[in-house]
Formats: sequence, structure tokens, C-alpha cells
Amino acid sequence: MASLPATIAAFDAQAEAYQAYFMDLDLYDDTYERLCQLLEPVGARVLELGCGPGNVTRALLRRRPDLHLEATDLAPNMVRLAQANNPTAHCCVLDCRDLSTLKGPYQAVVAGFCLPYLAPADATQLLRDAHGLLAPGGLVYLSFIDDVPARSGYEASSNGQYRTFVHYHPAATIRAELAAAGFAVFEEFRKPYPRAGGQVDTHSIVLARKL
Repeated sequence: MASLPATIAAFDAQAEAYQAYFMDLDLYDDTYERLCQLLEPVGARVLELGCGPGNVTRALLRRRPDLHLEATDLAPNMVRLAQANNPTAHCCVLDCRDLSTLKGPYQAVVAGFCLPYLAPADATQLLRDAHGLLAPGGLVYLSFIDDVPARSGYEASSNGQYRTFVHYHPAATIRAELAAAGFAVFEEFRKPYPRAGGQVDTHSIVLARKL
């Protein structure tokens, strides 16, 4: 990850803009629906990483209000919005590279577009840490931008005021890393995502189960 203070400052400053853009985005709704169908038992404990303003949190709780959902993000302003948007969730500040501070077991770990802000080594460690926090048969939900690592680099925010380092992860690499961490991938989704300038990225969503 690039300079942590700069990254936190950038996401803190853009929290309201993220909320305006992502809270009602329905592109990934079918993937949230599928995860909720698979989650057992009633009252399952779910850890969300990189929750942003709580858009994924809200999508999950609308479908499964029984969930005990812990939503985390490294940016305090994101956590503030996530808690306001999801009063029944427990939202707190946490760097997803510090999962050793948590105690499982969880029935699922959800990382919605957390990987684009993690270097490959940190992404590998996150999967290993998630495996350790999950109950037997627990689920992991990952979404990321599927492309060659050579594309990784600093990208400007929509208003041009902030830059964050974005990592691209090939889907084949993520599948291999999941297998190495002790997961079995059982379902994948691919979503075309238009960007400014006419470019279309491929967003990959992977569901895997702890072996």
C-alpha cells in the first residue's frame, strides 16, 4: 500500500463523494444475493473489510437483517458514514493488514474492492489471515479489478485532487492464492465496468469456501 497517512487522508476526504456514488449502485447485487443465500446459520457472524461508506454492508443487511456484521475500514470518515448508514452493524477503524488483532470464528469474510489497494504480498497475507479467522466451511467474498499487474500505479480521483495507488490482480493469480491459502473457489462473476474515456475494466467477484 502507498504511504498510509496519504491513503487515509485521500479516502477520508472523498468519503462523502464515495457515498453519493456507490450507496445505490446495483451492479453487484446478484453477488450479494448469492452470498446471503449461502450464509448459515441464522445470525451468522460476518467480517467486512474496506467497508467504505457502508454500501455493501447495507446490501447484505437488507437481505439478511439477522447477520452480526462487523464492518471495518482504515478511513475514519468512511467508518462514520458506514455506521450512520447501518445502525445495526458494528463499524470500526481497522487496517485490513491487521487482522491478527481480531478473534474469530466468522462465517464469512467480505472484501469488496479491498484488493485494489493492496500490494500482491499484502493480498496474499490477507487471504491467509482470513482463513485463520473463518469457521470450518466459512466463506470468503472477494472483488477486484482483473488485469495485469503492470497496469498498477497511481490514479487520480474523479475531481483530480487526490491520487491513490491502484493494484490490478489477474483472476488466475487470485484463484491460485486462494487455493494456496486453503480455499476452494466455487463461484465467480465477471462485470464490465465502464470508466471515463471509454475504457471498460473487468471486475471479478469470487466466492470461495474454507477447506
